[in-house]
Amino acid sequence: MALDCALILILAAALVWPLFQAGYLRNWGSIESTFIADARFLAEHWPHPRWQPLWYCGTRFDYIYPPALRYGAAGIALLLSLRPVEAYHTYAALLFCMGIAAVYLLARVGSGSRAVGWFSAVAAALLSPTFLFLRSFREDSPWMVPPRLWVLVQYGEGPHIASLAWLPLALVLAWIGLRRGRPLALAGAAVAAALVVSHNFYGATALAMLYPVLVWSLWVTLRERRVWLRAALVAGLAYGLTAFWLVPSYVEVTLRNMRLVAQPGNAPSVALLAAASVLFALATNRWARGKAELAWPVFLAGGAALFALTVLGRFAFNFRVMGEPHRLVPELDMLLIVSALEVMRRWWNRPPGLRRLAARTAISAVTVLSFATAGGFLRHAWELYPPERDYEQRVEYRMQQWMARHMPEARALVCGSVRFWYNAWNNLAQVGGGSEQGISHAYLPMAQWEIIQGTDPETAAAWLASLGADAVIVHDRQSQEIYHDFPDPKKFAGALEVLYDDGEGNTIYRVPRRFPAPARVVDRKQVEALRSPRSGDDLAALQAYLAAVEQGPAAPAAIAWHGSDAFSVRAKLEPGQAVLVQVTHDAAWRAYAAGRRLAIRRDPLDFMLVEAPPGEQEIRMVFELPLENIAGRALSTLSALAVLGMALWDVRKRRAASTARTRSPGRAAAPTTS
Repeated sequence: MALDCALILILAAALVWPLFQAGYLRNWGSIESTFIADARFLAEHWPHPRWQPLWYCGTRFDYIYPPALRYGAAGIALLLSLRPVEAYHTYAALLFCMGIAAVYLLARVGSGSRAVGWFSAVAAALLSPTFLFLRSFREDSPWMVPPRLWVLVQYGEGPHIASLAWLPLALVLAWIGLRRGRPLALAGAAVAAALVVSHNFYGATALAMLYPVLVWSLWVTLRERRVWLRAALVAGLAYGLTAFWLVPSYVEVTLRNMRLVAQPGNAPSVALLAAASVLFALATNRWARGKAELAWPVFLAGGAALFALTVLGRFAFNFRVMGEPHRLVPELDMLLIVSALEVMRRWWNRPPGLRRLAARTAISAVTVLSFATAGGFLRHAWELYPPERDYEQRVEYRMQQWMARHMPEARALVCGSVRFWYNAWNNLAQVGGGSEQGISHAYLPMAQWEIIQGTDPETAAAWLASLGADAVIVHDRQSQEIYHDFPDPKKFAGALEVLYDDGEGNTIYRVPRRFPAPARVVDRKQVEALRSPRSGDDLAALQAYLAAVEQGPAAPAAIAWHGSDAFSVRAKLEPGQAVLVQVTHDAAWRAYAAGRRLAIRRDPLDFMLVEAPPGEQEIRMVFELPLENIAGRALSTLSALAVLGMALWDVRKRRAASTARTRSPGRAAAPTTS
């Protein structure tokens, strides 16, 4: 089995070999830029920055994305001295190949057939059964490239496909561990499940859907209560291994941000899913109760039906429970492939006779026709990664480079593909971020919508100044930029000063602010009396806020960042004054001056209001490790020790049993298999 996996890895690597060596691709609208920028930032602030000061006026680094891919890409960049873009593509290619080998393991262990394992792996690499049902996916993919690879290359789904690589391993180890009670398999299942979640939440969603089906399929066919206890142990250890970053506030922020990137679920879908689950449980309890040999078919039937309902139902009748169901097409492909091959295996092994001959003839024909559709992909497999030879001429590079040279300390409102790539090369602060994930600032979503989509330049400019932005970058229809988010790109013409115009549809406007630093000395009572904006077009609230912040005491403040998690503010205060820091408020921030801890309040726009004493002050702001993360790290440490202990116990137990059998008089050593 190990040799088979090694050979599959080699063949998969040959299929996607250019991806291992890829730099910048001609795919500037891809969200992969986010993960490249993340890897660069992490490599510069290794081993673990607690705060990300560049995005969303500041947010927790952990909030932005699960950690595994970020650390994988950054680690490769540091270890092999690669550019972040090369390290990201190398990591994505490695996990893609590993995922194909993992499909082999899942199919082989479940079916007990080496041939089924091989056919499943090859089909997962070359075919997509969902093309039969989803015309839009079929027409979007050139040469019938399977979504598993196409979404990785075209849409930047590196974390999702990396998570999908670990999903079959989590399932196959859970299958072995729950059936046989092997501590090593149970521990491995927990580790693999933790890695699924630590790469991507759509992969985690797939695991959350399939794991209960797997547990049920084993319990209903084995009727052993220990299955439930073992399943709970795996789930508990898996969460424990992720607890150092998957803290309660992370879940809260992620669910809130999901509303920005996905449509909400609907009640009929939830009811239909519940009814289908009950029917599946009743039917399998009657059909397969106590029949151990049916465990694998029950799991495949339940998993394939659940994902077919989720994905195909989304297109047929707007089935939606949470998130975007069409993102789970790669998982549906995998389940359909393994399920179809299990059906073929059973038909192929029918008793001799005409029916068996007919079945084998039909299976052979279907197999040949299916793999024939992969001919175009195989002929053009290395053409999927067109390199961008002169990326420095792209607008995404040129805009951020101009800002890095002329306004390196400025915070800017950036949109479209320029926003995606704004931090791929330099540490430049932006009002938004590489993707709409990890936003903890309460007013950013409404502010960004009003600035970009709104029709009133005065309100947009008021929002920009209130958020501490020094510039806004706008692209019109002739720009090379991909998305052209501004419906009226001339909105700021005459309202804001032009800093840069390249004559190619790209303009940088200055936002008027009294002082350049994102900090102000303010009248504390005046700020505390303000109200927060009720909507994006609440100009009155914004004007009142600006009157307090931009027209307050004539006392400039200076900010100096010390790494990613601390900065100092120098200011001179009079009695009744405070320091307003235009960095997103978080309860983990601490302020110190002259050895004293200062109180920090949340201002009406979700920034930090520091109550400092009068006089010349140097305030040190430190983002300290939150208590929930301290508790999470302790739980992760205990879980890791438990996993290690289970693995060592299993290994020692098996060695002792093997030694006892070898030394037993009158008995030969049992043969071993690979």
